[in-house]
Amino acid sequence: MRIEQVARIPLGTFVRPAAETGVGAPRVETVLGYVARTPAGVLLLDTGLGEADEETESWYRPRRADLHAGLATVGMTTDDVDLVVNCHLHFDHIGGNPAFTGRPIHCQRQELEAAHRPGYTVPGLVDFPGARYELLDGETEIAAGVHIVPTPGHVDGHQSVVLRCDDGTVVLAGQAHDDASTWSADVLAAQARGLGHAPPLPPSSPWMPRLLAFDPKRVYFAHDASVWMP
Repeated sequence: MRIEQVARIPLGTFVRPAAETGVGAPRVETVLGYVARTPAGVLLLDTGLGEADEETESWYRPRRADLHAGLATVGMTTDDVDLVVNCHLHFDHIGGNPAFTGRPIHCQRQELEAAHRPGYTVPGLVDFPGARYELLDGETEIAAGVHIVPTPGHVDGHQSVVLRCDDGTVVLAGQAHDDASTWSADVLAAQARGLGHAPPLPPSSPWMPRLLAFDPKRVYFAHDASVWMP
């Protein structure tokens, strides 16, 4: 079974406060999920904004898009999804997980451990009845051409998905970076020596060379509708 073109689904928006943007002003950010038909079945990366506590709701002011409606935009329902991958377990990435009772949810073992710490996320979105976790310890090829690669930074247990599609490799980066521009800067930092630049040089993410070794043709993000291409 070949890996078909990745499809993006809208899952809502939220307002990142000025205290978190680094530019002195708030910013509205999108929340996106991705689906692809793979040798392991239909894979869904992230499931949208969950209901959080009053403080979190007030801080981020989320506006949720229905997961079922989002899947419908690509001709699917929750019944079509065979496995879920969460880039990490914060509330804005796992809101629809309880809709997938009994189906495998792939995450890094250390991320699930972190999710059980007070204040990390919404417990009911993690330990819902019928939750079934496939815990990973580092990079794993879960099916032919479907790699899950640790990309720590935003959180220690963050992971991204690499798909070997017919028309080139696709990376579902999740929140490895918040946007395509930051990703691009990280790529250039990793390539700087090879491009002939002398120190001092900016640091790059330690996992970036591994992802570049897959020769990605497109990289998609959880909070940015832009797509990075080499």
